Amino acid sequence: MRDRDTLSWLDSTRGRLRATGRLEGTYALSWFGSDAAALLARADVVIVATTVLAYPEVIEHLASHLRPRHRLILFSSKLLGAVHVEHLLRRLQAAAVPVVEVDALFASRLLEDRTVWIRGIKAWTLFSAAKRSVTAAFAPLIAELFGSLEPADNVVQRGLTDFGALAHAPTMIANMNAVSRGESFLFYRDGFTEQTVALLEACEAEFHAVARAFGCNLVPMATLLDRYYGCDATSVHRAMRSVPNYRHSQAPTTLEHRFLREDVGCSLVPLSQLASVAGVPTPTIDAVVHLASVLLGDDLRASGRTLERVGWQGLGPVEIMRSING
Repeated sequence: MRDRDTLSWLDSTRGRLRATGRLEGTYALSWFGSDAAALLARADVVIVATTVLAYPEVIEHLASHLRPRHRLILFSSKLLGAVHVEHLLRRLQAAAVPVVEVDALFASRLLEDRTVWIRGIKAWTLFSAAKRSVTAAFAPLIAELFGSLEPADNVVQRGLTDFGALAHAPTMIANMNAVSRGESFLFYRDGFTEQTVALLEACEAEFHAVARAFGCNLVPMATLLDRYYGCDATSVHRAMRSVPNYRHSQAPTTLEHRFLREDVGCSLVPLSQLASVAGVPTPTIDAVVHLASVLLGDDLRASGRTLERVGWQGLGPVEIMRSING
């Protein structure tokens, strides 16, 4: 919303988006701009579709213009995104508006001819608010907007039902030399060996253990990919090699990328802290967080989405469960 290049691009297209791939057509925008007050005067439902690292800036931009009638939907919120945004709104003394989070629903890229290429659309995923009662209240709106989404058992289950959060960072680390050299390879198809899959499976086991500690269960990785896009779910390796849109997914050409900074800082860091609170060992996840911090030259445990930053500092598992089940 505040990105000058995006606004300039929209202005050059006269506010019309042309899409190809899974969606075909040209779509006119009724309004676009950088004026938060003008936006919120026109819209009751606001979808925040940006990287999660931008949430503090976006929420600060919106906060003073929010009214009780508004609803916020976070795309690709990572773990505890709705909890984080609600905490930011309280700190900014904004109107108390309900916030719900979902996983990213579209795999898309902007092409050189300014066409938006929709490579994939998830056929299934979960949604959740910070509290179960708010999730239930949001259900009719989510059904109207995105019919394939289901309510999560709680916000922890929603945040851990995220294949990217599980797979991106270990795969980047396993292929760090090729990535840092800018070599061209297909991230999900060429970036995996049996040993890489073993690393993912160790991470997956820790995801499941933390989920169980907070009253929920997760579907297996291969099943999750099948529900997302349709694939051969007989094994993780076959699943990744048979997801249709993964045959176009080029690897990043730098380690300074959201696959490390965002997926580690905003998924694995809070996961590790939740695990510590619940007394669940997560040695593989902790190693990934440490290695990512070394590679980026940044202590992601300090700069990431900590429990303190979401307003859960000092809470034990009983208090956290009481909060999310409210």
